[in-house]
Amino acid sequence: MDGIVLLAKKRGLTSFASLSNIKKALKTTKVGHTGTLDSFAQGLLVVCCGRLTRLAGNITEFDKTYSAVIKFGAETDTLEYTGNIIKQAPLPDKNDLLKALEHFTGPQMQKPPLFSAIHVDGQRAGDLARKGQISDIPERKIIVYSADLEDVKLNSQGKVLACLVKFTVSKGTYIRSLARDIGNYCNSAAYLIGLYRSRIGDFKVEDAAAFSELDDFTIDACLNHEKDFKIEDKVYYGDNIQEEILAKIQSFNRELAINCGFIIINLINKDALAEFSNGKPLKNRLFIEDLYKIPNNSIVAVFFEDTFCGLLEKDEKGKIKYKFVKN
Repeated sequence: MDGIVLLAKKRGLTSFASLSNIKKALKTTKVGHTGTLDSFAQGLLVVCCGRLTRLAGNITEFDKTYSAVIKFGAETDTLEYTGNIIKQAPLPDKNDLLKALEHFTGPQMQKPPLFSAIHVDGQRAGDLARKGQISDIPERKIIVYSADLEDVKLNSQGKVLACLVKFTVSKGTYIRSLARDIGNYCNSAAYLIGLYRSRIGDFKVEDAAAFSELDDFTIDACLNHEKDFKIEDKVYYGDNIQEEILAKIQSFNRELAINCGFIIINLINKDALAEFSNGKPLKNRLFIEDLYKIPNNSIVAVFFEDTFCGLLEKDEKGKIKYKFVKN
């Protein structure tokens, strides 16, 4: 079955393991999520199924919203609580935290975590780091659109033990790295003890299958989870999860194409559909709209009547080419 499923990944599961119920519900192994969540994290996965797996790379381009619980006083090698402590430092003041959040809002260069899925010379950085074969990853440009302090936990001296921050960020942003950098800016140290992805583009976790099974996301809840964390090798969802997946799978229609940020154009008739489906040269006469008026650097969803037919791509020089055809 072709479509897109929104799934709420539970804490303690890998993103890959979380897909098993979708595979069972749809009776297919052809599924692909559009951005991994770490095992300790929970929240939204956008999963492309069937022939729409080829859309996955485009959805990873979207901005995302996360809630994060940051714990101060130490840093781990993985920048989250399953790692080993490599640094300890005094706790910061709340004013220092607020200044740090302001400082790390906007365009910036960020050094990704050493333990990450980024590929270096064809291998994952995390795998190389575990073997001691890599010690650094180049910085990359990101944007933090907002960093809002939603809650804070203080000790008896008024120092910050932990905080809950809501981040809206560009693609490629690592919240673990933000936690590290915020801790350093405060003359302290920090790592993540909770991460909750609530939005990818226009997709929201509240609309996802299994949303009702997510853990409460508070500072105290994350502090408790830190003590008992383990990665499960089985998927513990409710009995009705597969029925919920079948009820919520979205076919790729015009509304979904808009949610994905694609420009929509329409084939003019059945003859044009036949040419398009067979990958013939793209001519303006095949479409109702004018191809030349499509902005450069655009992804274009092609429809015939109410049927999704495939994607085109217009590059920075204005050249239009097939991205894929749904046969």
